[in-house]
Amino acid sequence: MITERLATFVAEIDADRIPEATLRMVQLSMLDWAAVGIAGRDEPVARIVRDMALDEGGAAQAHVFGGGVMPARAAALVNGTTSHALDYDDTHFAHIGHPSVAVVSAVLAMAEKLGASGRDMQIATLLGIETSIRVGVWLGRTHYQSGFHQTGTAGAFGAAAACARLLGMGRTDVGAALGLVATRASGLKSQFGTMGKPYNAGIAASNGLEAALLVERGFEPNANGLEAAQGFGDTHAGEGNARALDGLGEVWVFDDISHKFHACCHGLHATLEALAGMNRPPAKDVELVRITTHPRWLGVCNQLSPDTGLGAKFSYRMVTAMALLGHDTAKLSSYSDQLCCDTEVVALRERVLVETDEAISETATRVEIVQKDGTRHIAAHDLDMPIKLKDRETRLKAKAASLVGEGLAAQLWWLIETAAAPVELGQVISTNQT
Repeated sequence: MITERLATFVAEIDADRIPEATLRMVQLSMLDWAAVGIAGRDEPVARIVRDMALDEGGAAQAHVFGGGVMPARAAALVNGTTSHALDYDDTHFAHIGHPSVAVVSAVLAMAEKLGASGRDMQIATLLGIETSIRVGVWLGRTHYQSGFHQTGTAGAFGAAAACARLLGMGRTDVGAALGLVATRASGLKSQFGTMGKPYNAGIAASNGLEAALLVERGFEPNANGLEAAQGFGDTHAGEGNARALDGLGEVWVFDDISHKFHACCHGLHATLEALAGMNRPPAKDVELVRITTHPRWLGVCNQLSPDTGLGAKFSYRMVTAMALLGHDTAKLSSYSDQLCCDTEVVALRERVLVETDEAISETATRVEIVQKDGTRHIAAHDLDMPIKLKDRETRLKAKAASLVGEGLAAQLWWLIETAAAPVELGQVISTNQT
C-alpha cells in the first residue's frame, strides 16, 4: 500500500543515509524558493493573502514574505502563495508540479513554530518533496490532464509528510496525516493565468501543515484516504502507477528537480535553452522559426498573441521573439504589457510556428531557424540533461542575486548552507530590504 510505504519512509529513514549531493540540492532549492518569494512579495496576490492573514491576527509563530509574524498555518498559506506568485520556482517533470513552494513553505512555518534545527528542517524538506513527487507519479498524467494542479494536490501530501517528520511522528501517525490531507488536497488547472494558480501552492502548504497538527492532537481520520475506494486517487482520476515507489529510500527522484533560469512557464525553457545554445542569425535575417514540442504543452504555454506580460510567460512565440531580439528572458521586467505591443517583437512573433510531435520528450524541444536566404539552423535541448551540481549552484546564486541583490542573496545562502535556526531564515525572508 502506498500510504504505508510512504509513512514508513518518512518516519524511519536514517538521515545519515541521504547522499550529500542530494542534501546540497535541497539547499539550492531552498535558496531558490527564498529568493523567488522575496521577489514576489509585492505581487497583488501576495499582498491580498498576506493582508488577510495579518488582519486575522493570532499567535506569532512564523514569519512571512513581505513582513509579519502569524500562526504557522497562515504563514504556510502566505508563503506558499507568495513564492509561486512569479511562477519562477522549481519544477519536477515526473509529476508536472512545483514541489518547493508547497513543501518549504510548510516546513519553515512548522520549524519556526517548533524551534526545530536547520538540519532537521532540510531533511524534512527533502522527505516532503520526495513524497510529493512519488504521490504525483502515482496519480499519473491522467490526474493532471483531467484538470488537477499537482502543485496543489500532490504538494499537499508532501507538505503533510514533511511536517509530520518535523513533529517526530511514527509511521502510524504519518500515515494518518497523509490520509487526512487526502480530504483537503486541492487545486485546479482552470486557475492557470490567474491569482488562483499561486494560491493553489499556498493551500497545499497550509493543508499539509494543518493535517499534521490535527493528527498530533489525536485526530483519527481514514489513514487510507489516498488510495481507498472513493479516496483521493479514485475520485481524482488517479492512475495508481504501481512503479511510483520504486527505489524509495535508495533512489532520490528529487535529484531530477528542474530549476528555472527564465522567468516564464517551464514548458518554454527547453526552447529558450536551445536558442541560447545555437549559432543564430540576427533577428532581421529570420524568415521563419519552427518550434517542435510535445503536444501536451499546447494547452499550457502556447498563447499565440499575448497582450499582457503575464500572457507572454505562457507563449512560445513571444519568448522566442524576445530571445532573438536580445530581451533577457531571465529578467522579470522583460515580461511587460508594453513589450507585447512592440512592433518589432510582434512582427517577429508572427514568424514563429509551433508544431507538435508525440515522439519528443515532454522535457525537450527542437528549434529550426530559417533565414531569408534559405540558410537553416537547427538545435535541440532536453531539460532532463544533467547539470553539474557546481554549475547549477553558480546559476542559482546568480539568479538569486539578480532577484534580491547580491548582499541579501549571500545572506540567504549562508543561513541555508550553515543550517542556521529556521527562525533566522524566517526573519530574513520577512525583510522589506533588498
